[in-house]
Amino acid sequence: MRIVLLGPPGAGKGTQAARLAAHLGVPHIATGDMLRQAANADTPLGRRLHSYMDRGDLVPDDLTNAIVEERISQPDVAKGFVLDGYPRSVDQAKMLDESLALHGASLDKAIKFMITGPEIVSRLSGRLVCPVDGSVYHLVTNPPKVDKLCDLDGTPLVQREDDSEETVLRRLEVYGQRTKPLYDLYREKGILDEVDAIGSTEEVYDRLLRAVGVGGSRGE
Repeated sequence: MRIVLLGPPGAGKGTQAARLAAHLGVPHIATGDMLRQAANADTPLGRRLHSYMDRGDLVPDDLTNAIVEERISQPDVAKGFVLDGYPRSVDQAKMLDESLALHGASLDKAIKFMITGPEIVSRLSGRLVCPVDGSVYHLVTNPPKVDKLCDLDGTPLVQREDDSEETVLRRLEVYGQRTKPLYDLYREKGILDEVDAIGSTEEVYDRLLRAVGVGGSRGE
């Protein structure tokens, strides 16, 4: 199956995408992680990406499209993928369709994660990340055992630059301007489903499995 998970930053797409991909036996393509990795490189591309992400602006289509197009052309995605963080605009969705068509494929499902603005701000502004192993914590819902230190290696946890409250609010504004028309596009195609993203990780995952059409988590 070829699935995209849609929703604002902080909706939990990455966590659920990784689990769903493992369940389906296909790669999880995390666009945000790929962009952050490229942005951290001391290259002209990296510096350009970093300037957009630091402000909370969407990365220009030409940069994001190139990164995603290269990834979905690789052999390991021939049988499917779970993609999160992309597309974020109608133009990006059209590019994705064109890229898949070159490989004789098409999108099977687009899942919209439903969540409120205040919940998103709470989730993201309290999120901390281990810079070594990438593990994610939250000051309220998933705190580390020792304050602001990674449970696995004791590394001081950091807040992503794009998780500050000011940047989160800006990201939500940009999201509303560019991403919401995607829902109409996928609804017209008949492949859009909605999932309530508020609740425990297990509850949301169970809803996601049912939306995709592969049963509930108890059947794993």
